[in-house]
Amino acid sequence: MQTNRFTVSSFLFIIAVQLSLNVIAADTLNSKEALGQRLFFDPILSLSRSQSCATCHDPGQAFIDKRDNASQGAGSLGHDGVSMGDRNTPSAGYANQIPAFHQRQDGEYIGGLFWDGRAADLETQAGGPPLNPIEMAMPNKQEILKRLEQDPNYAMAFKNLYGEEVFGSNEATYEALKQSIAAFERTDFFSPFDSKYDRYLKGDYQLTEQEELGMTLFFSKQFSNCNECHQLNKRPLTQQETFSDYRFHNIGVPVNSLLRKANNSANDHVDQGLLNNPAVKDAQHQGKFKTPTLRNVAITGPYMHNGVFQDLKTVVAFYNQYNSKNPKNKINPETGKPWNRPEVQETLALDLLKKGSALDQKGIDAIVAFLKLLTDKRYEHLIK
Repeated sequence: MQTNRFTVSSFLFIIAVQLSLNVIAADTLNSKEALGQRLFFDPILSLSRSQSCATCHDPGQAFIDKRDNASQGAGSLGHDGVSMGDRNTPSAGYANQIPAFHQRQDGEYIGGLFWDGRAADLETQAGGPPLNPIEMAMPNKQEILKRLEQDPNYAMAFKNLYGEEVFGSNEATYEALKQSIAAFERTDFFSPFDSKYDRYLKGDYQLTEQEELGMTLFFSKQFSNCNECHQLNKRPLTQQETFSDYRFHNIGVPVNSLLRKANNSANDHVDQGLLNNPAVKDAQHQGKFKTPTLRNVAITGPYMHNGVFQDLKTVVAFYNQYNSKNPKNKINPETGKPWNRPEVQETLALDLLKKGSALDQKGIDAIVAFLKLLTDKRYEHLIK
C-alpha cells in the first residue's frame, strides 16, 4: 500500500510551500523554519522512505490524515502501510498555540501535545514519530543522523544553523532536527486566524441568522455550555481564540470497535488517556483526554480521540444526550442504536456534561453552522 499519498489539493499546498525536495539548494535552507519545512515534507525520516510528517498532517486537509484505511479514517497507517495506532491523528493546525504541559496549583493538568499531553512542547512531539515503531519506524537516532549527513543540502544547512559540531553526536543532531521542525510549525502557515469568524470580528463578514444563533448558543452557559471547555480567553468574541482551554476530561467517549479491529488491539484493552502520560500517576485521571481546538473542526473529522464519530452533528448530538430526556436523543444517528457506554466509566465528568440544557434539532444545526465559521479561509472549499 502506498502510504505517502496526497490529494490534489494537498499537492497544490506542497507546491505552494516548497519546490521539489530534490531541487532545493542548500543556500535556501537559511533558517530553522526553512530547514524544518523541508524536513516536514521529507519521507527520508521514515524507514522505508515513504512517509513524512505531512503524510499524517496533510497541509491540504487542515493537517490531518485523509488517507483510506480500514478504520474510516480513525487511525493512521504507519510507513509499512499496515501498522496502525489506537488514536485519531490530531491536526497540527494551531498546535503552535498549545501551552507546554504543566500542572496547575489546583492539581489540574493543562496542555502538551498528543491526546494525553505526554509531549511537553512542539520539539518533543516532533521527535516522536520518526522513532515510533508503528509510525515512521527508524531504528535509532544514529540511522537518522546518517541519512541527514549523507544529503549535502542537509549537511550544509545543519552545520550553518547549528554549528560545525552538530553531527558530532546523535543527540545534538536529533535536537537540531526537532528544533527545526518545531520552528516551521510555529509559523503562521499553521495558524492563520483568517476564518469567517475572524473576519466577522473585524467587520468583514456578516453572520447569517443561523450562524448568529449558533454563536449565541455556543457561548451561553445557560444553553449549551460549549465554551466551558472550548474557550481559552475569558471574554467571548476575542480575536485569536483557539476554542480550547487545553484541559483534560473524560466525556464518555465509547470504544471505536472498527479501529480496534483494524489495529488488532486486545478485546480487553482500555485507553487510559491522561494516565498514559508518564508525568501523571493518579488514577483519577484515567480516561481523560485533552480538549482539542475547534479551529477547522468542520473538516477534520472523524472526531474524538479515537475517531469514533464521523459527522460533526453526531458530536453535538452526543453531548446533547446528557441533557435531553427525549428518547430520540438517546440514539446515535450514525448507527441507529443507543449510544454505547463510555470506555472508562469511573472518571466520567457528569458534573460538566450536565451543565447545559437540552437542544432541539434547530439548536444542534445552528451550533454546527457556527463551528463551520471556524474554518481557515484556504479550507472553506472543503466544507460540506
